[in-house]
Amino acid sequence: MATKSTIFKANLQIADIDHGYYADHALTLARHPSETDERMMVRLAALALHAYSLQAVCNGDGTLAFGAGLSDPDDPDVSLTDFTGLKRLWIEVGQPEEKPLSKACQKADQVVVYCFSHAAEIWWKSIENKLTRLDRLQVWRIAAERSQALVQLAQRSMQLQATLQEGVLTLSDSAHSVDLEPVRWK
Repeated sequence: MATKSTIFKANLQIADIDHGYYADHALTLARHPSETDERMMVRLAALALHAYSLQAVCNGDGTLAFGAGLSDPDDPDVSLTDFTGLKRLWIEVGQPEEKPLSKACQKADQVVVYCFSHAAEIWWKSIENKLTRLDRLQVWRIAAERSQALVQLAQRSMQLQATLQEGVLTLSDSAHSVDLEPVRWK
């Protein structure tokens, strides 16, 4: 019998000073059996980094949500869908291949990748030339030691604060705090 996803709940208070966005989000994350806590928390950080798009792009009339992730490779890790059903933002986490990214660029207004492991530089060098033609694509790098530090925040029930100021995302709970400063590669 297949192992089921583990469900995590997060109450995320976002103070995005850079974009003037302040909101609370009650989130449910389904962690696939093969997904690590590190990857799951990078998905959560990616959502926090783009939560302002809910207001800036959709005027508050859209849905910012986690996708099926590893359970469905054709579904984004995080997406913003407007009230008409149009995908306005498609976020992938990890080191996706060129073909799925190309498809995502055809389905969404903007596609963003957050890569984070020690192998990210190798992945980027092997795929960079293939991705140059994808105008809707952005690729960001989160330092591996910073993404690994996010693991200390992973709990089945999380109360988290996310503050975004001058391009730095600080995720914290009552005991730990982690700063992420993604670097744009594309």
